[in-house]
Amino acid sequence: MMQPDYGKTFAAWREGAKDTWREYTRHAFVQGLCDGSLPRKAFLHYLIQDYVFLVHFSRAWSLAVVKSETIDEMKICAGTVDALVNHEMALHVKTCAAAGIDETTLFDASEAVENLAYTRFVMDAGIQGDFLDMMAALAPCVMGYGEIGLRLNAEKSAQTPYLDWIETYASSDYQGVCTSVGHMIDNAVARRIGELNNSPRATSLQNRFTKATQLEVGFWQMGLDGA
Repeated sequence: MMQPDYGKTFAAWREGAKDTWREYTRHAFVQGLCDGSLPRKAFLHYLIQDYVFLVHFSRAWSLAVVKSETIDEMKICAGTVDALVNHEMALHVKTCAAAGIDETTLFDASEAVENLAYTRFVMDAGIQGDFLDMMAALAPCVMGYGEIGLRLNAEKSAQTPYLDWIETYASSDYQGVCTSVGHMIDNAVARRIGELNNSPRATSLQNRFTKATQLEVGFWQMGLDGA
C-alpha cells in the first residue's frame, strides 16, 4: 500500500524515525486488530487507557491553540480538539459501555506508567517548547493512526471484531484531519524556520517526533500486557 500523503514535513519525520515507525505501525497489537486475534481483555485495557490519554491529548491540542500564530492554525487545532472530544472519544465510550464500563469510570481510570510518560512528554513539549515542538510531539499519534487505519481497512479479516475501530481511523473524516494537520505543519515550518532540512532545529524536532513514536510503541505494548 502506498503511504498516505500527510505533507512533506511529516514524510521527512516519518523517514527519520523509519525503524521505530515500523515498530509502531506494525506492532503485534495492531496486527491483532487486523486479523481479530487480539484478546478482548487487551483491547478493553487499551481503550480505557487511551480514553485517559485522549483527555490529556485534547488539552495539549488546546494548548496548541494558544501557541498558534495564524487564524488557520487556531481553526485546525480547535477543530482537532473537537474531533478528539466529540468523536474519537465517543468510540471508546460506546465500546466500553457495551462491556459494562461507563464514561465516569473511564475518566477516573488510573493512568498506566506508559500512559503517564507519553502524555507528560507531549504536554512538556507544549509548555517548554513552541508550536513546532508541539506538532513534532503530537504528529505520530494523529498521522500514525491514520496510516494504520488505512492499511488495516485494506488488509482486515472479515471476522475481526475490531471493525468499528479500523473504520473510525480509515474514515474520510479522520483522514481529512490528518491531511489538514499535515498541511498546517508544512505551513508552520515554512513560516517559522523556512526550509526544515536547512534549519538548526531539524535535529531537535526529529528527536521529538521519534521519541513520541517510541512512546506509541510502548502504549501498544501496554495494551498487550493488559491481557
